[in-house]
Amino acid sequence: MKDEILHHIRYSLGKDAEHSSVYDWRIALSLALRDRMVDHWYRSTRETYASNAKRVYYLSLEFLMGRLVEDMAANLGLDREARHAIEALGQDYEEIVHDEPDAALGNGGLGRLAACFMDSLATLGIPAYGYGIRYEHGLFEQKFSDGKQVETAETWLTQRHAWEFERPEVKYRIQFGGHVEHHEGKARWISSETVLATAYDTPVIGWKGTWGNTLRLWSAKAPGAFDLESFNRGDYLAAGRSEALARTISRVLYPDDTTDAGKQLRLKQEYFFTAASLMDLMRRYLSDHDDLRALPDHVAIQLNDTHPAIAGPELVRQLVDVHGLEMPEAIEIVRNCLGYTNHTLLPEALEKWHVGLMAYVLPRHLEIIRAIDHDHRERHPGSPRIIEHDHVQMGELAFIMAHKVNGVSALHSELVKETVFEDLHKIHPTRIINQTNGITPRRWLYTCNQPLSDLITREIGDGWVADLEQLKALNEKSGDKAFLAEFQAAKRANKVQLAQWIRQTCGTEVNPDAMFDVQIKRIHEYKRQLMNILETVALWNEIRDNPGGDWTPRVKIFGGKAAPGYHVAKQIIHLINDVATRINNDPVTGDLLKVVYPPNYNVTMAENLIPAADLSEQISTAGKEASGTGNMKFALNGALTIGTLDGANVEIREHVGAENFFLFGLTAQEVQERRLQHGFARAAIEASPRLSRVLGQIVDGVFCPDEVTRYHELVGNLYDHDYFLVTCDFDSYFDAQRRVDVAYRSKTGWAAMALKNTANMGWFSSDRTIQGYARDIWHAGPVNTGGMEKIA
Repeated sequence: MKDEILHHIRYSLGKDAEHSSVYDWRIALSLALRDRMVDHWYRSTRETYASNAKRVYYLSLEFLMGRLVEDMAANLGLDREARHAIEALGQDYEEIVHDEPDAALGNGGLGRLAACFMDSLATLGIPAYGYGIRYEHGLFEQKFSDGKQVETAETWLTQRHAWEFERPEVKYRIQFGGHVEHHEGKARWISSETVLATAYDTPVIGWKGTWGNTLRLWSAKAPGAFDLESFNRGDYLAAGRSEALARTISRVLYPDDTTDAGKQLRLKQEYFFTAASLMDLMRRYLSDHDDLRALPDHVAIQLNDTHPAIAGPELVRQLVDVHGLEMPEAIEIVRNCLGYTNHTLLPEALEKWHVGLMAYVLPRHLEIIRAIDHDHRERHPGSPRIIEHDHVQMGELAFIMAHKVNGVSALHSELVKETVFEDLHKIHPTRIINQTNGITPRRWLYTCNQPLSDLITREIGDGWVADLEQLKALNEKSGDKAFLAEFQAAKRANKVQLAQWIRQTCGTEVNPDAMFDVQIKRIHEYKRQLMNILETVALWNEIRDNPGGDWTPRVKIFGGKAAPGYHVAKQIIHLINDVATRINNDPVTGDLLKVVYPPNYNVTMAENLIPAADLSEQISTAGKEASGTGNMKFALNGALTIGTLDGANVEIREHVGAENFFLFGLTAQEVQERRLQHGFARAAIEASPRLSRVLGQIVDGVFCPDEVTRYHELVGNLYDHDYFLVTCDFDSYFDAQRRVDVAYRSKTGWAAMALKNTANMGWFSSDRTIQGYARDIWHAGPVNTGGMEKIA
């Protein structure tokens, strides 16, 4: 390994060791590891072709992969060898691996789930491609200015991305706009704009290096040459206009779609990567097969949310317009290839595109969508329309064009049947199934939490990394005081490290012996970061009223970004930071209560926060969180959960034991009933002296004396609307937090509860989730005989 690193320093980077920077060493190490991956990757591809195995194609607008140096080294079984080689070369291994940028290819749980699934597909030996967009700037880099979120461009690609292979020979022409001509029953789409989708491949190697799959990301390029004539005339902007317009498609994840231009760009992005991916898989299929009717026997396409829902019409277009199949037969073939994962019950998250926009950007697809709609309604009279109120409803389109639709937790899947797809479920009663989400233990325990991982491996061996159910053996240790002391020591080591990071990042001193209470999520009203900070203020009041009381010291840690156009979410961020400024400088509360909000939450930050967390905040309004995977990561790493009966919280509580979970709040059914009561929010506030006091302080400008009215709109919304029932759950949440305080004071008791969480989280491995998809949706299995043989 030393020799290979030095080889890349010299021949790939053109440096000598004495004058190499941290960046140079990191790239050299990455390339040395990548070299070791390539043989596994090639062998897997050859075996897939030789066996004529069914391939899985996972289409996702997000892939939140995180840093890859440690991940790849661990999966190859080279993590210790890599560390020793770097240290033998006189370099700091931790500094080098932390120099890697966090690839900005996702926002939150959706993209991280896709990354976990790619890891598990490779670990299980199932042939698969992940398809997405190679965003130049990703989501955005979050900074705070006077407590307010400020968005700047992510810069992860300003450095070389060592893990990818550019494929200039793999390119597809993607069309937009124009019109459709019909002649003798055939349609011809005459586009007005064309861009090229060019491929970049990243190998994804499973545990122990037994199998390698591919993450193929698309970058948009201009189809024509640089306009030299315009340039020579001095019209430099015109010379590069076509290139700039093309690159816009793959520049930014989730462009602000509050404008018409933003909506158009978003739709173009979704079609761009979906069309390129389907053209690519069709090219691959036709290289070995000539019967398009057998496509479902060899191809399984999974739509991760509605973003790639245009895949149904696009694949129909290819079969009909390019390959000459009849429309009804093409629709049925495509349906047998497609599966759709629903991730939300929020109406605004089920995408809808205005018919006028669809006609302008994708005129042929609008015709095909009308044909799909007509075909479905002829077969099922009275069924819901795909096109309703001049909008194409992408959720309905995805449902109708998929042979299976899955929710991502047991509760969510039942609510999908009862709410967003109630009418379609009655027509297709076997189509909706459940596949509860999971997380990869390779990244979310083995790699990110070395103190705990080493303790577990020493106690039960390392088989748990590929078979997480083996953690159940740790249940026997819940009464072993010596083991619990070691378990506590592992947690404290992580907390000490995090406290140092918080001091360096935020300038705030925190006590590692205080309870670390963490909520890290996309900032959204239904996730209720607002309720968390209101309870924080209520606790602050209680401590100030009785500073000599028996208080449990807490550090409240927040992390997450708000969408650029989401005004309320940005107000919540501002409020959290304003409250932090006041509380952190209060000599009365001192170290009893601190509030920390590090900017720019990403995978790397999660890897710092989760191993050190004592308490996991999973406090969404019941019935609104589809699943959650952060809740799984926290529990696996020995944090106790305070949460509602929402999403996968329900199943986590069943597995770890109700006595090891702090439950509060209304149920999903009670939420629906409460909303029907007139003035429910105002009544809840008036019945809660604590909450009334907190809201009064916010209105009076206690936390924003420079602008007293700053949060009047936010508080007014709680009184008059409060759709997510912050006010109704507040007192129950406050009481549950006081139960947490009491439990935390018993160090041994808390450690036993935390160990029970770690020991009973094996079922939440993404390996188990992928086995379910493979068995129930894809009908695909492992080629690699060294992989897990658990797929019936």
